[in-house]
Amino acid sequence: MSSVARVLGRYELVRPLGHGAMATVDLARDVELDRPVALKRLAENLSRDEDLRRRFLREARMAARLAHPNVVRVFDVGEDDDGRPFIAMEYVEGETLADLVGRRGPLPAGEAAALGVQACAGLAAAHAAGLVHRDVKPQNLLLGNDGILKLGDFGIAVGHEGTRLTVAGTVLGTAGYLAPEQARGEQVTAAADIYAVGAVLYELLAGEPARTASSLTELGAADGFRPPDVAARLPAAPPELVAAVSACLAERPEDRPPSAAALARLLAPVASEADTVSLPADPSRRATEILAPAAPRKSRRPPPRRLAMAAALVLAALAGLAVAVALSAGGHAPKPSSPTHAVAPPRTAQNAAEQARNLASWLLQHGR
Repeated sequence: MSSVARVLGRYELVRPLGHGAMATVDLARDVELDRPVALKRLAENLSRDEDLRRRFLREARMAARLAHPNVVRVFDVGEDDDGRPFIAMEYVEGETLADLVGRRGPLPAGEAAALGVQACAGLAAAHAAGLVHRDVKPQNLLLGNDGILKLGDFGIAVGHEGTRLTVAGTVLGTAGYLAPEQARGEQVTAAADIYAVGAVLYELLAGEPARTASSLTELGAADGFRPPDVAARLPAAPPELVAAVSACLAERPEDRPPSAAALARLLAPVASEADTVSLPADPSRRATEILAPAAPRKSRRPPPRRLAMAAALVLAALAGLAVAVALSAGGHAPKPSSPTHAVAPPRTAQNAAEQARNLASWLLQHGR
């Protein structure tokens, strides 16, 4: 059924999940470990380009560096019978944030901020490993049925070596979420990912993107590099959240939050007010890195057990974020605690909302 299966005798294709200009993604079954995987393969028309092949495999190596609950895991890499490189990745059951907004529209401020904290945790781990994602967008943020938000698709990520990936002179990335310096083809740093998180947060709050440009040409013609007036467009959002999103969308990188950890600290007070934790409405729905937005349908409040589980997972994200803060270069890392005074864990709670508030308070107290 699949050239990959014929080469390795391991992966059986189940169904296509999506495709883009660079790659296709299929749901497959790892017959050796009896688990589903997302099998990403370089597009056939690009597989003969040695430079693109090297970059595709470099994605696997870079993503494989990361072991974090808020980053999609890489399991395997290889080539099929046709010589197409592939990456076998963790398969996430749930939906993308694009699906979530399409289904529910604008999210409450606390929910959006809580999702932002998880996104920051994944990015902090990537930045600590020397990786800049460069394509953070709702379609690449996967919300599992267990409440964990995972950052996926490191296809155009850049590492310490500073490689700038282009195809036919066009800067890669999605126009609506590109930082101005990235869109202009200038040097890209972690500040570009911070900008993209701000654009994602804006979309979660507004129910629509801050920008609608579909290309760099259209973006420039519309003067799309000018920061939006977030306060005017989101009058009902809490002032501290408006300030955080506005800072992320600043035109100059130096005017944005200095790190993913710093942004998480700005979001934590608003996240602490969340009444619920975002979860897909239907546990049977499945998504991976590229899926079309779902048709809008009525929201369903997750059962208490799933909310409690999601709150515990947010705790894991914050714990991972604290480690990434300590490892980050160039960010505001927390001061080492005295060897004679251990840091107490967040207080436990009887419900998800109270637990989220405790987690945010803990982050504010110990994340500086």
